[in-house]
Formats: sequence, C-alpha cells, structure tokens
Amino acid sequence: MTGTFCWYDLSTTDTAAAEKFYTTLLGWTSAPHRVGDDSYTMWQHGETGFGGLMALPAEARAMGVPPHWMGYVWVENAEAAVARAAELGARVIVPATTISPEVGRFAVLADPQGATFAVYESSRPGDGADWKCPVAWHECYTTDVEGAMAFYEAMFGWEKTDAMNMPVGGVYQMFGKGGQTFGGMMLKPEQMPVAAWLYYFGVKNADNVAAEAPGLGASLILGPMDVPGGGRIVVARDPEGATFAVYAMAG
Repeated sequence: MTGTFCWYDLSTTDTAAAEKFYTTLLGWTSAPHRVGDDSYTMWQHGETGFGGLMALPAEARAMGVPPHWMGYVWVENAEAAVARAAELGARVIVPATTISPEVGRFAVLADPQGATFAVYESSRPGDGADWKCPVAWHECYTTDVEGAMAFYEAMFGWEKTDAMNMPVGGVYQMFGKGGQTFGGMMLKPEQMPVAAWLYYFGVKNADNVAAEAPGLGASLILGPMDVPGGGRIVVARDPEGATFAVYAMAG
C-alpha cells in the first residue's frame, strides 16, 4: 500500500447536485458519514468504498479554489511525509492533521511544479492489506516531467515504466511501483492554468458517458477517443466545474 493512491475526495460547491450527478452518470452509490463535526458523503463502487464528497471550505472559495478531485497517497507517517516533501521543494497546504483517532491523519501538498495531492496515514493496524484501487489511471499534467518524476520517486518510490512521444506535449512518461503501472505524466497544455492531477474512473462504455454527461449538466473537454492499449477515454467537467475522466478497457 505504501506509496500508492488509496482515496479520492471531491470538494465542491453543491454537494447534493454532485452526488446526484456521479451516482446517475457512473452508477456509484453514496452514503452519509460523519467525520468529527463535519458532514461527509462516502462514494462506493460495487462493494468498494473509494472516496468521499464534501463542501468546498469557505476559505478555499475565498481564495478562488475551484471544485476539484483530490487523490490521497498512502504513507506510513504523515508528519514524516510532509517533512520529506518540504525538503524536496513541495509546498505544504494543509499540515499533518488528525481526521479522527479511529481513522488516521492526512496532509495536503503541492509538488514543486504546483500539482496538488494529499497523503494519508491510517491509524488502523492492517488497514489496506486487501485494497484494490478502483481508479483506472492517474495522470499528472506538469511543467517539468523529469522534475516531477524525480520528486515522486524520492517521495514514494515510484519508478519510470514505459514512455511514448506525444504529437503535442512531448514525452508521455508512465510510472508505477512494484511492477504495476498506474499512471502517466506529461507537459500541461498552455491553456491549463496550473499543474494538476487528473483521475480516470473505470467505466464499461466511455461513449455512453460522453452521450449522457451533457444532459446532466457536464461539459466535454476531450473524447471519446481511443488510447494506446485499446481503451477509450473521455475527459469532462462536472456541473460544478470539477474536472474528471473515465476510461473503458477494450473489449
């Protein structure tokens, strides 16, 4: 588990609308949950809980932070991860903070190129031993592919796997750990204001998602289109403005 993505949160301006959108479009289920004094909704795909939904904090809205998805990387010690990230040039957005004594601790960081991610330390012994990541792909749009790769390698032990030249954006560098590839990195397009992570949720049919999403208030950014390996993808913006993607395997 250490050094792999383990959770995905959506922070948004209209939680009720977002809950309806994703459960309708992607077939997820949801359930209310309490974390301390805060309201929180759990996302579930089949029997797998994989993330949550919460209101974008007022202070974040005041700073102009838009609705967004956030991926969490599993670490053994959140405090140590924050210290290591800062040493490597990352910016600490939220320091190591206790979610609850029963759940664990987290921190939010921005890598040296500006892409935001979180780390999570579980307080439950053996937690995550049977974890199966339900997200199909993790993509980092960055200003420096080699620099970003070096940062995450030092942070989490990620390794370069395959690479390919893109028609636009230079080299697409894939990465993984323990023999498994779980994402890629590429230069961000000029129109993208900041470096960012994009998460691809697995679906049976990407074309159906593309056909249904606009009627639910989403806007399509890219696709549906084929990708190397035989799958098809769609990148979209949900009704509140959070960017997400879907991936359907070939066959």
